[in-house]
Amino acid sequence: MRKYLTHAISLVLLLVCVAGCKTAKLSDAEEKHRAGEYFEAASIYRKVYTKTKPQEPDLRAYVAFRMGECNRLINNTSRAVAAYLNAHRYHYPDSTVLLRIAQTYHKQGRYTEAFTYYDRFLTLAPSHPIALAGRQGSLDAPLWKENPTPYIVQRMDKFNSRKGEFCPMLTGTDFDQLYFASSRPVKDKDLTASPITGLNTNDFYLVRRDESGLWQKPELIEGELNTDFDEGTPSFSSDGNIMYYTFCSQDIETGAPRTAEIYRSNRSNAQWSKGEKIILLKDSSTTLAHPALSPDGVYLYFISDMIGGYGGKDIYRARVTESGFGMLENLGPDINTVGDEMFPYLHKTGDLYFSSDGHPGLGGLDLFKAVEDSSRNWQVRNMGVPINSFGDDFGITFGRDTAEGFFSSNRNDGRGYDHIYSFRCPTAEIIVEGVVLDINDQVLEEGVVRIVGKDGLNVRSGVRKDGYYRITVSRGQEYVMMAGARGHLNQHHVFKTTLEEETYEVDFFLAPISQAVVIENIFYDFDRASLRLASRTSLDTVIRMLEDNPHITIELSAHTDRKGSQEYNRRLSARRAQSVVDYLIKGGIAEDRLVARGYGKDEPLVVTKRMAEKYPFLREGDILTEEFIVILPIEQQELADQLNRRTEFKVLRTNYGLY
Repeated sequence: MRKYLTHAISLVLLLVCVAGCKTAKLSDAEEKHRAGEYFEAASIYRKVYTKTKPQEPDLRAYVAFRMGECNRLINNTSRAVAAYLNAHRYHYPDSTVLLRIAQTYHKQGRYTEAFTYYDRFLTLAPSHPIALAGRQGSLDAPLWKENPTPYIVQRMDKFNSRKGEFCPMLTGTDFDQLYFASSRPVKDKDLTASPITGLNTNDFYLVRRDESGLWQKPELIEGELNTDFDEGTPSFSSDGNIMYYTFCSQDIETGAPRTAEIYRSNRSNAQWSKGEKIILLKDSSTTLAHPALSPDGVYLYFISDMIGGYGGKDIYRARVTESGFGMLENLGPDINTVGDEMFPYLHKTGDLYFSSDGHPGLGGLDLFKAVEDSSRNWQVRNMGVPINSFGDDFGITFGRDTAEGFFSSNRNDGRGYDHIYSFRCPTAEIIVEGVVLDINDQVLEEGVVRIVGKDGLNVRSGVRKDGYYRITVSRGQEYVMMAGARGHLNQHHVFKTTLEEETYEVDFFLAPISQAVVIENIFYDFDRASLRLASRTSLDTVIRMLEDNPHITIELSAHTDRKGSQEYNRRLSARRAQSVVDYLIKGGIAEDRLVARGYGKDEPLVVTKRMAEKYPFLREGDILTEEFIVILPIEQQELADQLNRRTEFKVLRTNYGLY
């Protein structure tokens, strides 16, 4: 607290000093700064700084800090960090300078230096949310760089110019039209540099894809949509005939920039109409920008700095009604932070994409994906490298799915200009394939595989005559599969695709309803009924089978070899069968679905096709009676006795719980 008080007193004294020694140029710079004309203000501050003598350290610190602020706001990061370092060198009394140095180092990808200055600032303000998020981002960023996502990012030089381009937006039934805003020079138009950015005002451009799927050169939108002021961040209705966009004009009397507003234009006869302001708030001084219409047209998402938010710019939404718009709804603290959340985009899956400098990131604005869970809470995830960089990454748009699209970024541009980048995920769709057979490898008629995924996939696929199936799924998703066939029990499988694998093999072997099935790998202690630990894996599989088939009841039977008396073997096998039943009950299976039977050596095994393939001395259909076994060689007798010592199940009913 004492440190904060000292900083506050020093800053007040500095401002008094500055007020007493202002030159006309410093006054001009501060006036431009207050008006939001950061480019012009930065230029004047720089001239003032060079004329200020080192013997005036307080004034130099003040001017340097203000120069840093203006350069930061126009994305001239290299000049910003130099200015902040000079302010700190001349002992600027506000500790915010430490935070600004950290943030600008962060935007240059200098994460070690950024972490150092975040840490220094946090010793003075331990709970500052922006600094905490920044420090975490400076720790996470190197890890994201070491573990990139499979996306491939390319700069779209065909779209870009020597000036700036930003916020691409795909539209059209085949996503074959791309709109974006650009500050490139326009022929026969008076060029007016923005006092905010130093660039020409932005106009809308359109790029079309030809019949071969190739993107053509950008064309300036004709008609009344483009004006002498700034247009940007378009969003379209599903039919492509309504455009919402951001419009920034100037005050007619003073020429000063006005706050951003949202406009709407209608498309008729292949022309866009003159934009008209939409009314979301009566307060004309509040920023309203970056509109994003939901795919179903129900909500308009946008950003605002209105009072009552979480700080900076927040993302809101309003229901679209016949008469206008409903009540404004802040998306809440899962999405919004004390920093800036901007450029929302709603995918048809319901996922929200946006940019933020308040969540931990690689520097500047990062792109994030937010998924709403069953409790209606947003789960926010940084989109990682290479989608994000240490620059500003924002304004994403997708084609038919999340495998490809475009976004804007000022990465690797020393002037801080934004440009259009494409992204695509190679083999974003991967394959799950396998066979559906019975437990004896016999092909099943009418075999079916169903797969349901957290990404919304819900597919029912029949199998070929040879039992083969093939289904296309997505990377990094969780899926539940269920296989079935007439006269057989269902079987399910749960798996999650990774970002690396391209093909997954999942085979199903279904148990018949009409015959007993041997449960493999069930082990008991010698001459006892207690189950060994090694049996649990197989018995857990039986539990899953019963859960997959909730309407069946089964008999669990234990069988012994030919050795020992009949009565002894029946008692031992009955106890062993009951041990299995007890385990299944403990695993959550209802007791009235299970029956234990001990058959001793009464029912010798009938050899199946699979057993015959595994043991060549046996043939399919052989019955392992004592008479059959005794004529075999000793080693084969031991194997036959081992096969007779088995645990089986067979279905008794298929209508449990239905009546």
